[in-house]
Amino acid sequence: MTYSMSVSVDGFVEGPDGDFSWPGLSDEVFDIALREIRDVGVHLMGRRLYETMLYWDTVDIDTLPAPRREWVTRWNALPKVVFSTTLSNVQGNTRLASGGLADEIERLRSEPDEGDIAIGGATLAAEAAALRLIDEYYVRVFPVLVGGGLPFFARDGQRRDLELLETRSFESGVAYLRYAVRR
Repeated sequence: MTYSMSVSVDGFVEGPDGDFSWPGLSDEVFDIALREIRDVGVHLMGRRLYETMLYWDTVDIDTLPAPRREWVTRWNALPKVVFSTTLSNVQGNTRLASGGLADEIERLRSEPDEGDIAIGGATLAAEAAALRLIDEYYVRVFPVLVGGGLPFFARDGQRRDLELLETRSFESGVAYLRYAVRR
């Protein structure tokens, strides 16, 4: 399973005010997200990320540059599973999880391989990390210090050794890091 999100240099996916509109999102950086989504078969997320991502269901894709149009088309077609105790229904190609995270991932892994299982949302990813279910971390580090907020990495006291698989830097100041968890 992969965990991919944008993060500030000081390690947060959103600042203390909930903002995540950071400098450096160029088309070149966006291509990383496009490359990642091409390999995903199902995406798991919590309620907050689900509600944020609903924007893409209504965006006028004709107004977007070509790579973003492709990303939106793939995102909207992608099966998604939302973990929430407060939502009673979801829309689009999305369903509510019927069990716990570990059970849902075990079930998805037992199905025929249709692509990677991806997880988004720092809170849900922290739960997956604590269960040692994340295989790779995809980190887009944006050139901003936000001073606090929601951390990218789980703060669970467990050590995880990682192997650097890929690194890229962009003129916009963004750095991309891809790590595998060493088992």
